Amino acid sequence: MRAARVELRSFRNLDDGEVMLAEGTTVVHGPNGAGKTNLLEALYFGLAGRSCRTSRDREAIAFDAELARVEVDVLDSRLAAPGGEELAAAFLASISRDGSRRHLLDGHPASPGEAAARRPPIAVFMPDRLALVKGPPGARRAHLDRLLVALWPARASIRAEYSRVLAQRNALLGRVRAGEAADDALDTWDRELAFAAVALRAARSDSVALLAEPFADATAALGLEGAATLRYAPRAPVGDVEELTAGLAERRSSDLARGFTTAGPHRDELELSMEGRSLRRYGSQGQQRLALLALLFAEREALVAAGRPTPLMLLDDVMSELDPQRRLLLADRLADEGQALITTTEADQVPGDRRSLIAVDGGRIEGAAVDT
Repeated sequence: MRAARVELRSFRNLDDGEVMLAEGTTVVHGPNGAGKTNLLEALYFGLAGRSCRTSRDREAIAFDAELARVEVDVLDSRLAAPGGEELAAAFLASISRDGSRRHLLDGHPASPGEAAARRPPIAVFMPDRLALVKGPPGARRAHLDRLLVALWPARASIRAEYSRVLAQRNALLGRVRAGEAADDALDTWDRELAFAAVALRAARSDSVALLAEPFADATAALGLEGAATLRYAPRAPVGDVEELTAGLAERRSSDLARGFTTAGPHRDELELSMEGRSLRRYGSQGQQRLALLALLFAEREALVAAGRPTPLMLLDDVMSELDPQRRLLLADRLADEGQALITTTEADQVPGDRRSLIAVDGGRIEGAAVDT
C-alpha cells in the first residue's frame, strides 16, 4: 500500500498541480524555504485530514486563497494480480479560512478510524518532533496511544473511555470541594476509573513489549552506541481493579485538595534510555535524533508483524546532523521496504542508487510534477 498521486490546490507556497510518487525512497531536494517540508505536510494532510506541523490547519492555506485542498490516491498491490497495483482509496482533505473542513474517503465523509484502515500508517520525522524524545511525557503518551490503535483497531475506544471517566471524576471532585456533592459519591467513579485504567495500561504495555526489542536493534543498526531501552513506566503502583480502586480511595483527600486526579495512566511515562540514562535528560541532540528514528523503525516493524501495511515514512531534514556513515546506514534501512519521502537541501546527502528524485524550488515541484 502506497501513496501514488498527490494533487495540490492553494497549499502553503506550493504551486497548484499533480505530483506522482514512486515506490521506495523519494528524495525531495531544493534550497531552504523552497517548500520541501510543505510537500510532506500536504501528503500527510490529505491522508490524515489534519496537519502534522500545527494545530492551526488554516496556516496551510496560501496567502491569496480562501481554501487549501489536497487529494491523495492510495494504491495497493494486494488488490491486484501479482506484480500489479489497484486503487485502494481516494482521499480528499480541505480547510477554509472560516475553519470549515472536509475529509473524504472515496467521496464520502471519513471517520478517523475509517480513514486509517484504508491508508498506510504514517511515520513522521521533523526537527520539532524531537519533543517526542526530549519533551514532556504527554507527547509520548499520545504517540503511544495512536500506535496501539494502529496495531489493534478493536482497542480504539480504550483511550477515549479512560479520558471520559477521568473527566467525570475530576468534575465530581470539583462538586465535592464546592459542597455540592457528598464525598462517597466518588466511590462509583473510583471503580469506573480503575476499570478504564487497567485496560489502558494493559494496551500500552502490550505495545511497548512489541517495540522494545526492535527499538534496541534499530538504534544499533543506525550507529547509536550503547544499549538502548524502551520502557512503559507507570508513575503510581499498578494492580488489578480492586487495588487501583483502593489506591484512588487512599488518594481522595489529596485529589480533593488539588481538585484533580493525581494518579493514573494520564501521568505515566514512556522512557527512552541509553545505558540506563534517560535520553530526555542526558541525550545529545544527535542521540535524540537517532532515537526518534529508531522508534519510528521499531513501530514500522511492529505494524508489519501485526499484519498492517508498511508505514509511509515522511522524513524532513533528517540527514543534516548525521555523519556520512550514519547517513548510509539510514538510507540502507529505508531501502529495505515500504515507501519514504525524505527532504534535503542536496540530493547527494541521501546515498544509494535506489531512489527517485523530486526537486522543489520556490514552490514549484519538478521531476515528478505534471499538469501544473
